[in-house]
Amino acid sequence: MGKTIVFDKNKLGLVFNIQHYSVHDGPGIRTIVFVKGCPLRCEWCSNPESQERYPQLGYNSNKCIGTKACFKCAEVCPYGAVKIDSSNENLKTEINREVCKECLLCAEVCPSKALEVFGKPTSVDDVLKEVEKDSIFYARSGGGLTFSGGEPLMQADFVAATLEEARRRRIKTTIETCGYADWSSVEKVCQHLNSVIWDIKCIDSDKHKNFTGVSNELILNNFNKLCIEFPNLPKLVRTPIIPGFNDSEEDVQAIIRFIRDKPNVKYEILPYHRLGQQKYYYLGREYSLMGVQLDEERFKKLKEIANSIN
Repeated sequence: MGKTIVFDKNKLGLVFNIQHYSVHDGPGIRTIVFVKGCPLRCEWCSNPESQERYPQLGYNSNKCIGTKACFKCAEVCPYGAVKIDSSNENLKTEINREVCKECLLCAEVCPSKALEVFGKPTSVDDVLKEVEKDSIFYARSGGGLTFSGGEPLMQADFVAATLEEARRRRIKTTIETCGYADWSSVEKVCQHLNSVIWDIKCIDSDKHKNFTGVSNELILNNFNKLCIEFPNLPKLVRTPIIPGFNDSEEDVQAIIRFIRDKPNVKYEILPYHRLGQQKYYYLGREYSLMGVQLDEERFKKLKEIANSIN
């Protein structure tokens, strides 16, 4: 075990969302704190706004009230990145992403919130004020605080400081992590956890790199260390099943072989979905898995295999 480190309660982290009343990200009813920054670039990522480590401009044209009613965004933009979309009968604005420097001035003046900022510097105390709003549900359900992202280990100091203070306030804690980080960051955070959710997407390193941008050696090595250094910490290994990537029986069985006989480990697979697709367009990006569908019968078979280890 690593030694206990005292952190600054006023340290700031970059948070892009706090979600209340979740029942899918740890035991009981959870409050999920989503932080920005991720070392992976998974093609199916449902939170593309989490990937960069800085505040980003999002634009939902459906909320834009049109330039006949408002043109404040263009008036304040110092780079000329906001233009009129003449193809739209309501003359809504459009953002030239090649010109935009994400100064975020346009979002400050947008009356309809069509322009929004993904990522806000947030203190430990501000996070816990939101989290404690749900404290009555934690006591009844065994829930608590979950950090997600993005990758919480990219903001290890802030996350560890928040978790340490949460535990002091008797709030149960967990994180969702891909495990791609220096071991020092893993150790720093895990000493303040009641449980951990760890993504293992694929055992084949080449396939992992093709679909996520990084190899998996660090992820698997860190999980091995986690099981040695924190044997009593409950661990849930998760695998999102992505068509064409890891949707074969061999893929799931390889993960089961890797985690079998490790202490306090449970396993589950999750079905591929496109719930985050629209957010790519808000960021001016294309979604690369258009048209991809998960075979329901195949997933059912894979789930039977996955459940066999628990």
